[in-house]
Amino acid sequence: MELILEQLPVVVAALNTGFLQTLRLFFITLLGAFPLGLVIAFGSMSRIRILSLSARLLIWVIRGTPLMIQLLIIYYFPGLVLHTPIWGGGESGRFLAASISFVLNYACYFSEIYRGGIQSVPIGQQEAGLVLGMTRRQIFFRVTLLQMVKRIVPPISNEVITLVKDTSLARIIALQEVIWAGQAFMKGSHGISGAIWPLFFTAVYYLIFNGILTVLLARLEKSLDYFRI
Repeated sequence: MELILEQLPVVVAALNTGFLQTLRLFFITLLGAFPLGLVIAFGSMSRIRILSLSARLLIWVIRGTPLMIQLLIIYYFPGLVLHTPIWGGGESGRFLAASISFVLNYACYFSEIYRGGIQSVPIGQQEAGLVLGMTRRQIFFRVTLLQMVKRIVPPISNEVITLVKDTSLARIIALQEVIWAGQAFMKGSHGISGAIWPLFFTAVYYLIFNGILTVLLARLEKSLDYFRI
């Protein structure tokens, strides 16, 4: 116990650094995946067949393969197969590759949630908007979007919570997120070797962050209760 207390400041400092990387990956994924998912959703619902088929093929491939495989392919394929290592070998290159992988993966999942939300709005409301002289753009933003947001908050919330835990997969390409930082103490990092207990501390980071997100997302869902559908 005394040894753990002695090593605790070093462990906490390393885990804090790793968790900041986890937070960066989390927020960049959301910033990229939310708008890209809407674009992919529109593409999958497009009346242009080639666009619709392309979007659906992308969704099928991304949802049908593990995120870990996607990370490995996106990071290693340019260098090993195309002989053009576009990411470089540093931490910034690994972070960029991980960010692109996560954004693309979650955008495809979000797109299906968006599509379900949009298609769940009764078609009669769109027809009523056209009768009133509204453009399709006005109908989407003033009628469809409000109702869609109400419907998609619960499934989106679930995906956001899952994203927090999925960020740990980035360690497969040696991105130094919080679990990587915890594992490093088993390998002799910072003069500490063979210590497994720092890994248990990483669970505390996930629990606290997910707890905060759960409360915030619950409040968001409750704030939309005024809009009954």
